[in-house]
Amino acid sequence: MANPLIWLALFCASLSSFATSAAGLRLELTHVDAKDNCTAEERLRRATERTHRRLASMGGVGVAAPVRWSETQYVAEYLIGDPPQRAEAIVDTGSDLVWTQCSACRAAGCFAQNLPYYDPSRSRTAQPAACGDAACALGSVITRCTRAGEACAVAVRYGAGDIVGFLRTETFAFGSEEVSLAFGCVVATELSPGSLDGASGIIGLGRGALSLVSQLGDTRFSYCLTPYLRDAAKPSHLFVGASADLSGGAPVTSVPFSRNPNEYPFSTFYYLPLVGMSVGTARLAIAAAAFELRRVAAGVWAGGSFIDSGSPFTTLVDAAYQALRAELVRQLGASLVQPRTGGLDLCVARGDAGRVVPPLVLHFGGGGGGGDVVVPPENYWGPVDGATECMLVFNSAAGPDSTLPLNETTIIGNYMQQDVHLLYDLDNGVLSFQTADCSSM
Repeated sequence: MANPLIWLALFCASLSSFATSAAGLRLELTHVDAKDNCTAEERLRRATERTHRRLASMGGVGVAAPVRWSETQYVAEYLIGDPPQRAEAIVDTGSDLVWTQCSACRAAGCFAQNLPYYDPSRSRTAQPAACGDAACALGSVITRCTRAGEACAVAVRYGAGDIVGFLRTETFAFGSEEVSLAFGCVVATELSPGSLDGASGIIGLGRGALSLVSQLGDTRFSYCLTPYLRDAAKPSHLFVGASADLSGGAPVTSVPFSRNPNEYPFSTFYYLPLVGMSVGTARLAIAAAAFELRRVAAGVWAGGSFIDSGSPFTTLVDAAYQALRAELVRQLGASLVQPRTGGLDLCVARGDAGRVVPPLVLHFGGGGGGGDVVVPPENYWGPVDGATECMLVFNSAAGPDSTLPLNETTIIGNYMQQDVHLLYDLDNGVLSFQTADCSSM
């Protein structure tokens, strides 16, 4: 495994200010397994394996970035260049960079993808970025440009592999909207096979200056994810700009974002002030400090809770996981059965979860805001084989080295976000939750 210390070097770039139209962007998302003839059990098995690969990838020494690419679930298709070339990207709130594999991958070696590699030589609008261009100074990254005119190289090293390439600007078409973006044109990767489930790259929606949201100059985006057991074939949607809004009569819970550290990658994530949990009406005995973000060394942070569209299942800090497990054992009692699938902990007979499993309640604080978000059983349990349904929440300390910072972090994954319309209001520093039928949006 590569050295798990992450480094992100952007050797200069160019970037203009971009804005969406008055209507904003609307992107259609599909689940990565939607095109396969997968059963519900197979979809959950795949997602479970992806979650465990992420935990396993956090071994080693130092700060490991979460390698969530291998577990991300929702993909947007877009066009790039003129004439346009098709590409597919995983939508990830935990990443800052927009990037896609490029045609030079054929020689240098990249992972397999469903569509042909993007070829900048075929596009009239492709422009290389060079040292001295404005994007070199953007974001919490290391820039190493020594001479104006040199190519702007991009290199990202994660605990489970590297990507390298060059920063370019290009025309992107999302539906009927066209925008010019700075992006990573990746020419070589050392990621594990299947890392992106056949997608071409990533659309980063994180807080960094090179993310899609930041480059468009928008301060609002929202998404609504259809359940991938019930409605995997129906598209989900991502809204950016003016199109990002909540509607309908369902109650809205608004939670203020926690303050982010300045150091990458911790500066990327959308941290939330989670202070406790309940199982049904039973409040769990978890100290609020278990969820607190804390500085453990220069540039290194541990703990905290963040929401992530790129992680399939929720992982809880050990103290919270053990409290949740103990209360479910107490409440479910004789309904519990032995897991038939490795890596799972608590299970009931197939068909029983909706009847016997109580809802999970997430309690958020944060100044005058906060509130409770109710997670129904189907958003944290699911069928894993023909006989059992199991809890799909995992212990973040299950990696090989539980002392690593991200093994002490709570991550709210996309399975827990299904059929919830989430509005990220970055101007006001608030995330709003509204229960919705995402398949009808």
